[in-house]
Amino acid sequence: MPLAAQELLRCPVCAGAWLASAPTDRSLVCTSGHRFDAARQGYVNFLTGRGTRFRPDTAEMVAARERFLAAGYYAPIAEALADAAAPALTDDDERAGAVLDAGAGTGYYLAVLLSRVPGSHAVALDLSRHALGRAAKLPGTAAVVWDLWRPLPLPDGVVDAVIDVFAPRNFPEFARVLRRGGLACVVTPEPDHLAALRSILPMLDVPAGKVDDVERAAAAHFDRVEVRGVRFGLELDPQAAVDLALMGPAGHHVARADLLARLPDGPLQAEGAVQVTVLRRR
Repeated sequence: MPLAAQELLRCPVCAGAWLASAPTDRSLVCTSGHRFDAARQGYVNFLTGRGTRFRPDTAEMVAARERFLAAGYYAPIAEALADAAAPALTDDDERAGAVLDAGAGTGYYLAVLLSRVPGSHAVALDLSRHALGRAAKLPGTAAVVWDLWRPLPLPDGVVDAVIDVFAPRNFPEFARVLRRGGLACVVTPEPDHLAALRSILPMLDVPAGKVDDVERAAAAHFDRVEVRGVRFGLELDPQAAVDLALMGPAGHHVARADLLARLPDGPLQAEGAVQVTVLRRR
C-alpha cells in the first residue's frame, strides 16, 4: 500500500474504501474519487475544506512539547500507558496489532507503545499539522489531521487499542473503531498534578473526579478493567517549566518572555500525578 497503515483508514467524505492504485505513492483515492495527498512531512490532511472550530497547536507550542517530552520528564506516563495497551496488540499471533492514538501530538506516547510491539500499525489523529509532521515518521503509522469530535476516519472494528493522553474522548467513536475485547487506555490528570507550577504559571486547573467522568462517559460501550495511578517527581529549570506551560492551552495566549519573568532563578520542584484508566470494549 502506498501509505503506511492505509488499511486502517476510510474516506472522510463518503466512508468508502481506497482504490488499490493511486496517481502517486503519496495519494489516497477512494472508490468514489475523493483524493487526499500527503504533505511533504508525511501527514495527510482530511479536514481540507471542512475546517474545525477548535484551535490546533502552533509550531511554537509543538516545539515546546517536543523539547519537554524529549527530555524524558513524562517518561513514567509513557511507560505506564504502554504497559496498559501493549497486551491488546499481542492478542492475535496471526496478524499485526493496530492502535489509534487519539490526539497524538508528536507521537511521543505512541512511539513508546510501538517500540514494545514491533510490527504494529497505527493511526495518529490530531488537529495540528505541525505535530503530525513528527508523528508521521513513526514506523507503520498513518498521521492524519482530524477533529476527534467528528466521526473518525476509520472503518468499524479495525483497531485493537485506542490510547488517549490529555485529549478529547469520543467514546462512541472509540467503541466503533475498536474490535470487541479491545482496550481504550485513557490518561487523565489528578487534581494535584503539577500543582506547584500551576500556582505560578497560567496552566489549567484540574477538577476532581475526572476518572469518574471517564467511566461514566464510557459506560455505554466499555467495562472498566483497572485504573493505574502514576506519580513522579519533576525538577525543572525555568526553560523547561515554560515549555511545559507553552505546550498546553496557555501557548495560544502568552509569550515565553512573560512566563520566564514570573519564575524564580534556579530549579523548580513539582509532582506529576495522573491516572491511566483501562477500559475493555464489550
